[in-house]
Amino acid sequence: MLIIDGSQGEGGGQILRTSLTMAMLTGTTIRIDNIRAGRKKPGLMRQHLTCVKAAKTICDAEVSGAEVGSQVVTFKPHAVKAGEYHFSVGTAGSTLLIFQTVLLALASAKGESRLTFEGGTHNIFAPSYDFIALAYVPLLRGMGVHVDMALKRHGFYPQGGGQWSAHIKPSASITSLELRDSGQLLERRAVVTSAGIPAHVAERELATVAQTCDWIDDELVSEKPRCLGSGNIVSLRLYHEAVCEIVESVGKVGVTAEKVAQNAIKAMQRYQAAGVAVGEYLADQLLLPMAIGQGGVFHTLKPSLHMQTNRDVIHLFTQRRFTFREIEVDCWEISL
Repeated sequence: MLIIDGSQGEGGGQILRTSLTMAMLTGTTIRIDNIRAGRKKPGLMRQHLTCVKAAKTICDAEVSGAEVGSQVVTFKPHAVKAGEYHFSVGTAGSTLLIFQTVLLALASAKGESRLTFEGGTHNIFAPSYDFIALAYVPLLRGMGVHVDMALKRHGFYPQGGGQWSAHIKPSASITSLELRDSGQLLERRAVVTSAGIPAHVAERELATVAQTCDWIDDELVSEKPRCLGSGNIVSLRLYHEAVCEIVESVGKVGVTAEKVAQNAIKAMQRYQAAGVAVGEYLADQLLLPMAIGQGGVFHTLKPSLHMQTNRDVIHLFTQRRFTFREIEVDCWEISL
């Protein structure tokens, strides 16, 4: 049994999710202690529990400690089974984090899998549906992981109620990733998605982008989907030849529309100034497919503590080691 300290590094839920994925892919029995010890409310929250249950379902794992608030979980995986699965968080917790937990494991299975999800789709502190569909999945396809996604209904905090589906085909192998340069900028879009809030909020957010970044009307998009509750998110999208970088800012009560937009703008400007191919959050997510595939290299911003912790957890399961090398200020090369 591999013992994993859930309090290491940034001490959050990523340790749990990465450990579950790697356990399924390597057939390793694990025990995770001190789960989410770095958070105000330690232990399993509803969305983390759903990750554990989803992983258990797809590989008939033997599990203990699978309950809300638990700070210790043991997980003994068996063979991953392709099939049709339905995962519901039961709250507005992120469904995309559940998807990431099972995605690569199901891609390694013999047969196609069809998944449906219910819960949050556009959450703070988690990648949105758009981020995964437009930034992450296209790179996976280039590495040989075949995934298609379809959004039926948005789900914002605190109401949730989002619905979407994914189709995963088996991958014979995962090829190396080469992303030293993003290539030419082909298109840019500022997309504000709002539901159940005054129209002037989206208008002010887009106006802030236009004035601060000098973007034209054709690059500004307001979407108003139907969903069960209310919510707002600013998504700045830079479509390059090799990669799509997306930076997002979720609206919150008490935070002005201008501030929400400026948060996204600041992150985008940092990415552009560094001249790297991969943004901070996408970089974190590329480690797993590289680790179980044929490695590769990419250039990104200075690695966050979250990314360093993800690297360290992956190292517990494999003798392969990532190299983090600083090229210049806020420009790093990540290689395996």
